Amino acid sequence: MDDLKFTTAGEYMKDDRCCGSGTCIINAEGECWCGQKWDGEKMCQPYFVNESGVKINSVTGKPIQDHSTD
Repeated sequence: MDDLKFTTAGEYMKDDRCCGSGTCIINAEGECWCGQKWDGEKMCQPYFVNESGVKINSVTGKPIQDHSTD
């Protein structure tokens, strides 16, 4: 937590990565205190890929359904 920048709520809202709550505290790696992470486009729940190659939501432990079209 040494890399967190504490500022006023108004300054949080100036960060384009803020989810809109006005309470985002985002570090240099794009991680918010609430557990969401910046994916380069939006804030989202972090995930890991299990041994079967399935994306698992790190918060809920449930598989993430991929709705993308390749």
